[in-house]
Amino acid sequence: MSSSHQSLKKDARITGIWYLSLAVFGVLGFLVFHPKVFITGDPAATLQNIIENESIIRTRLLLELAIVLSQVLAAVWFFKLFRLINEWAAWSLAIWGTVNAVAIMISAIAMGSMINVASSSLMTDEQILLISVFHNIISNAWAVGSLFFGLWLIPMGHIVTHSRRMPVWLGYTLIIGGFGYMLSTFFHYSGIESSFTEYLTIPATVGEFWMIGYLLIFGIRPKE
Repeated sequence: MSSSHQSLKKDARITGIWYLSLAVFGVLGFLVFHPKVFITGDPAATLQNIIENESIIRTRLLLELAIVLSQVLAAVWFFKLFRLINEWAAWSLAIWGTVNAVAIMISAIAMGSMINVASSSLMTDEQILLISVFHNIISNAWAVGSLFFGLWLIPMGHIVTHSRRMPVWLGYTLIIGGFGYMLSTFFHYSGIESSFTEYLTIPATVGEFWMIGYLLIFGIRPKE
């Protein structure tokens, strides 16, 4: 094995670590801690949760920041890993991954603002109104961000399918998953609510964890 390929495998594993971090922080933040604080359609209950469980909302905010950081670092390391294989696709991947991180950063800003509102001397009705506004910003930041999360999977899959430095079906799964995320975003903002839309992101989840596992275990194949 050449020293250049050993270096590339090292880059692949570091990329895998950042991608795994993104997945872990995302699950903890959005699926575990988020429901403990935010009650959809009930800003008064959300305000009460923030006042009574400040440590939980601050943990949620820290996890949001960790999501932003790990997303950016994953995007940068994917660029480093793929830039000599397909520079155009590597740039696309890095840019769209970073834009998604910016969208989540807006969510983090809104979350921090909610903490300030809850501890302010504003009247309760004013607090509830602001909590409702910031909660909607958080929800829409994630919804719009999912568009760019889908976009970053497409060049990632394109590089895999064309270079064959990883399993070709991993690449196809990522591409399908990327389009699934984009479609789910458009369906959401079109007002189309159906159980079908929930299945659109499943290929992306499969592809992401497959990519994480491959990066950590195998790294990347040598050039044929």
